[in-house]
Amino acid sequence: MNSLYMHLPILPVLLPLVAGIVLLLLQGRAIVLQRSINLIATLGLVGLSLLTLDHAASSTPQVYLLGNWPAPFGIVLVLDMLAAWMLAATAVLALFALGYACIGTDQQGRSFHVLFQLQLFGLNGAFLTGDLFNLFVFFEILLLASYGLLLHGGGRERVRGGLHFVVINLVGSTLFLFAVGTLYGVLGTLNMADLALKISQTPAENHALVQSASLLLLIVFALKAALLPLYLWLPSAYGTTSAPVAALFAIMTKVGLYSILRVFSLFTDDLKSPLNTWFFNALIPIALATLLLATLGALASTRLRQQIAYLVIASAGMLLLSFSLENVPARAAGLYYLWQSSFATAAAFLLADLIRNARGDHADRFEPGPVMQRGVLLGSLFFVTAIALVGLPPLAGFLAKFMLLRAATEHAQVAWIWGIVLTSGVITLIALARSGSLLFYRAEGPVRGKYTTASSSQLAPIIGLLLVIGFMVVAANPLSDYALRAAQQLDDPSHYQNAVLNRAATSHPAKGDIQ
Repeated sequence: MNSLYMHLPILPVLLPLVAGIVLLLLQGRAIVLQRSINLIATLGLVGLSLLTLDHAASSTPQVYLLGNWPAPFGIVLVLDMLAAWMLAATAVLALFALGYACIGTDQQGRSFHVLFQLQLFGLNGAFLTGDLFNLFVFFEILLLASYGLLLHGGGRERVRGGLHFVVINLVGSTLFLFAVGTLYGVLGTLNMADLALKISQTPAENHALVQSASLLLLIVFALKAALLPLYLWLPSAYGTTSAPVAALFAIMTKVGLYSILRVFSLFTDDLKSPLNTWFFNALIPIALATLLLATLGALASTRLRQQIAYLVIASAGMLLLSFSLENVPARAAGLYYLWQSSFATAAAFLLADLIRNARGDHADRFEPGPVMQRGVLLGSLFFVTAIALVGLPPLAGFLAKFMLLRAATEHAQVAWIWGIVLTSGVITLIALARSGSLLFYRAEGPVRGKYTTASSSQLAPIIGLLLVIGFMVVAANPLSDYALRAAQQLDDPSHYQNAVLNRAATSHPAKGDIQ
């Protein structure tokens, strides 16, 4: 194995970290230089993520031992098919969001490019870490970066939304520490593979402590994923921040969902686990309630960006549902839907910014307004984006929902699942049809106030994201096959556990190693 593949698990973490440090040193220099470095680093990350996808599909989970300390005593990074899937989604989404920001949004405040790379550092680290405490560390890194990005450009609305975001996530971080401390005190380890073994061997007198700590973890992950009833911070935060930041944040809520899938697929695998008695049964009602209430929130929204923020919450509910059904096809459908929903909501945030800028004083409020410059093109893009958000054919959202509903046909709660998924789709369709009608078909008169016309360079990232969604339809077979194999790998965590815990010592303690 050549050196690139030997160190592949750590490269997606090192690249944005190094890029962020370089950009920090170059603050105050020409903006063109900062943009170039950021774009080159993000393009490199896209290339690395595609390489990890290919490599993870052709091998067992690969473990990187930092400092060559064997698990569970040292820090480990684990590259498997799920981690590679998340890395690819993050890198592609980041490239288009950055492309939009470089048109001018990045100059609305300080340190945008540094914070952007640090955000990617935190996201990639969270997807690759094999240790619960380091998952907390990477959570804090990405959250610290997100605080700065959220307030980028300033303004009263952003400060208000950012304050809610900061306070609620600080509470979540505190609960995370309580959970981690309890698990370590009871089980003596925080390595996730080792925790899975220790939890299944926990004596009966400690079951209550393990269940309590796990419940705290679930609350924290649910908070990060904006699940019911912990989602109230998201519409104000995502609906007021700058467009490229909101687009990038479309993947940030998926970190909480990833953590639920990763951690609890390990913790609940053994039938002797004290978590099996309640965990998955509790998640399905939460998922369905989140999905339904979020779509109702989208229907009741008064602004386009607020409506898209509620649709981000709805996508989180759909993903939690797919991950909670405890069967491989449902989880595969969820992974496929994760890509589609992230790209669709990111495109919607970018498009909403162009619509807001083109309507002058009316901004993105749902009220009859002026005839926009390039309104036909913006309306056409809105139509395609709405199809992607609703999950209508022929785009990838329809395929993902079809896969999920088919996987749920034999579930005990199939009537509730089918009913709420289909009802939420109809509500979303009505909400977006109303929005499009108010924004485009009931428009008349000239624009009042300051406005800007959408440029080709601003439209390019939106069109690019929609083309990626179109590519997901063309490549549906290999992508769904990869998602199915990733779900099968999750369904049998023994491969993950053996790769992490059965490492042989190596002779390169300073560089780490890989299996």
